[in-house]
Amino acid sequence: MGFSQILGLIPQALWESVYMTVLTTVFAYIIGLPLGLVLVVTGKDGIRPMRGLNAVLGAVVNFLRSVPFLILLFFLNPFTRWVVGTTVGSPATIVPLVISAFPFVARMVESSAREVDRGVIEASLSMGASGWQIVTKVILPEAGPGLINGAALSATTILGYSAMASINGGGGLGAIAINYGHYRQNYEVMFIMMVVLVLLVQVIQESGTRVSRLSDKRI
Repeated sequence: MGFSQILGLIPQALWESVYMTVLTTVFAYIIGLPLGLVLVVTGKDGIRPMRGLNAVLGAVVNFLRSVPFLILLFFLNPFTRWVVGTTVGSPATIVPLVISAFPFVARMVESSAREVDRGVIEASLSMGASGWQIVTKVILPEAGPGLINGAALSATTILGYSAMASINGGGGLGAIAINYGHYRQNYEVMFIMMVVLVLLVQVIQESGTRVSRLSDKRI
């Protein structure tokens, strides 16, 4: 395949990378957002301390966060095949990406939620607000800007993981870099893919920063 033909693959690969990143981020937050909030609520200084539950959930999150993504990617091949019927391609890559990303998201959510002014929470408690009301009407709105910044950071991390997943048959920009760049020792192709990935990261980060500023009531 000639150089011009390889460049012609970029639009489809770019779409696959964006597709994997967005879908993985959504699923990771579906799991990680409530998990992070539970870690805050059940923590030692939380509104409903539950030491045992908090310790178990914290241990699971820490364990999954500690496993390098490439090892997790190969280890989950049987599970991925069971879920989507294959271990190659963009849909299959989303499975290990979600499992690797949601613990990271949970800690990001926990960190943002812990930055909420304790006085605001205590004032809500004194007025008789329930735990659910405090989470949905106090913690989430107050932690909103931090959560949005965290989502942008999570998305850029997931994008990097999706590129690494190409070593196991994943699609996207990483597949071009590995299959047509690394394996053929074509450094020009690898450089172009790096530039495209860097630009995509910048777009995600800038978008997250702007949305965070717009949602920040303190500005």
